[in-house]
Amino acid sequence: MSGKPKLCYFNGRGRMESIRWLLAAAGVEFEEVILETREQFEDLIRDGALLFEQVPLVEIDGMKLVQTQAILQYIAAKYNLYGKDLKERALIDMYVGGSTDLMLPFMYYPFIEPEKKEEHLNNVLDKAKNRYFPVFEKILRDHGKNYLVGNRFSWADVHLLEVILMVEEKCAGALTNFPLLRGFKTRISEIPTIKAFLQPGSQRKPVPDEKYVQTVKKVLKM
Repeated sequence: MSGKPKLCYFNGRGRMESIRWLLAAAGVEFEEVILETREQFEDLIRDGALLFEQVPLVEIDGMKLVQTQAILQYIAAKYNLYGKDLKERALIDMYVGGSTDLMLPFMYYPFIEPEKKEEHLNNVLDKAKNRYFPVFEKILRDHGKNYLVGNRFSWADVHLLEVILMVEEKCAGALTNFPLLRGFKTRISEIPTIKAFLQPGSQRKPVPDEKYVQTVKKVLKM
């Protein structure tokens, strides 16, 4: 039996994508079980694998973990990407929380009604450029290091890069007024494990398309 973590989710980004990012950043190979039918989902519920009848589901170290944040925290701690002490963990949690707040509306975007998409996207991009990116620019300036917390690579850096790239997919010039974030993006993107994940052919998922949206709706009966 393979010792690789097994990720069970749809063939798209959603809430699993940050888990893929974090495992890839840690240099951990993983397998994926792709959810495509309602029957698969119901089988997982019957088997007791989905504690709250929700995915993502990650099988790792003999456990079947659900709840995205719990999964991410476990992986970050296991692979030494969660700071050196409680104070650093608190900062990482705080910065990841901010990145997540910005990330979630991008996850919802493919499911927004067509006539409301433009307004939704404009609102999110406005928050990125006028609320969230200024905060992270200040954090980098005040901290004066290459990374967000301490002086080493952490989960917070992975999560921030993920959301920066999500924003840039919708607005290529989003970092124009944020030189420290531009430098951060370049540095973190060149970390070997991250660089490999950003290459074509990796397990990073593309921008959600209509097939992904319809599969999610069908499986979850949305």
